[in-house]
Amino acid sequence: MNEEPVFRVEGLRKSFGRILVLGGVDLSLRAGSVSALMGANGAGKSTLVRILSGVYTRDAGHISLAGRDFFPASPAEAIRAGVVTVHQNINDGVVADLDVATNLTLDRLNGRSARWFFNPRRVRREAKAVADRMGLSIDLDASIADLSLADRQMVAIARAMAHEPKVLILDEPTSSLSSAEAERLFQLVDRLRAHGVAILYISHRMSDIRRLADSIVSLRDGRITGTFAGPVLDYEGAVNAMLGKTISHGGITVQTGGAPVISAASLQLASGARPFSFALREGEVVAVTGLVGVGKTALAETLFGARQPAAGQMVLDGKPYKPRTPQQAINEGVFLVAKDRTDNGIVPDFNIYENMSLPFLRRLAHLGGVASRGSERGEAKRQIAALGIVCRSERDEMHTLSGGNQQKVMVARWLSQPCRLLVLDEPFQGVDIAARRDIAGKLRTSAKGRATIVFLTELDEAFEIADRILVMSEQTLVGEHRNANIDVNKLLAEIAGQHEMVN
Repeated sequence: MNEEPVFRVEGLRKSFGRILVLGGVDLSLRAGSVSALMGANGAGKSTLVRILSGVYTRDAGHISLAGRDFFPASPAEAIRAGVVTVHQNINDGVVADLDVATNLTLDRLNGRSARWFFNPRRVRREAKAVADRMGLSIDLDASIADLSLADRQMVAIARAMAHEPKVLILDEPTSSLSSAEAERLFQLVDRLRAHGVAILYISHRMSDIRRLADSIVSLRDGRITGTFAGPVLDYEGAVNAMLGKTISHGGITVQTGGAPVISAASLQLASGARPFSFALREGEVVAVTGLVGVGKTALAETLFGARQPAAGQMVLDGKPYKPRTPQQAINEGVFLVAKDRTDNGIVPDFNIYENMSLPFLRRLAHLGGVASRGSERGEAKRQIAALGIVCRSERDEMHTLSGGNQQKVMVARWLSQPCRLLVLDEPFQGVDIAARRDIAGKLRTSAKGRATIVFLTELDEAFEIADRILVMSEQTLVGEHRNANIDVNKLLAEIAGQHEMVN
């Protein structure tokens, strides 16, 4: 391995308005080496990738590639200079309406050296050369739209490698792949490393990082908080640096909980994942923590009927629970505060009370089938007061509220009606500390009469809200802790994948 970095980033800074996103990032990549970048949501990973790939310009700092200044004004310039990015959204790297051969040669067809006339034989010949070089065994005449997600991923990477880059950036490349599909990708990465490509591999999957990484870089709040290299990598230290070295307990009074509200036996979130079991009790708040991509959202959606498990059984209040749709889950008293309020939560042009009552219009309707605006507005006023939502009135449209107050409305929506299980997926994402504490306090004070499960990446948030903390890794539960005198080192080891399985 070449010890001299081929790619250097020094003092990189980027702000959007008054918000500092990157606060002086230093990063070095070596030829023939895989550097894993870890960072929680909001750490600045996406902004860093967009600067390196020419989408954003930097505010300050210096970047050099093979000893020369690197200052791309566009993604095309970055690619021509030798830095190629395969983004997390695979559809950004392939054109679904074209065949494999055309996708593999598309950049040449559109590039400066493109010829006047389209030559199918030449396209197929050049595509075969790219595929052979990458060990890609896919029908070149097949339409991208007909390929599996894994094969699309391979085509996107092969297309990127057709540029023969010095640096390849892979952003969460296995986030939608099975274990077998991921292994094909790993073999491809091994081949690229052997050819001297410097690879920045962005992932939270510890299995990926153990399999591939020569070094680990931890990013938190726009700054590098740890770099780990050597023959034996400190995975636990990397996770600790990513999540924050100072972890404070919230000082809550831990509740034991009553009878089980919902339980799961031998639940399997995906084919090949380890099955697990758990029970959630009435009156308790349970946090499920773990890195991004370990299956937290999959479990939340399974509880809510938005996806089906590969195997296992669930029981709700002593009866089999097999929701096929979210509406069935809602009818049985299981509510979900979704992770992405923009795509799965708010209706921006509706006002506050309309957003709160939207899932419950049938419940609120009179005999004539029309919901009572008075009852909708009355409940909205109560929730606004209870959660401290900053607004002029319940008639304010959602798009006029701050992100934190929008999130409060989403939580208030599902607190406005009684339920048996309340599921919250990253409810504190994008909110400030004050809003976080308002939401956490309301969830705890209203916990009587239901079970509450909160999916969180940040440990501080779990300590502030939970009676019990469960740890997920690789789509299964690997640890359980009562939120009192927790062995933080053990918890971090479980998050890092150094654990015994929980049955």
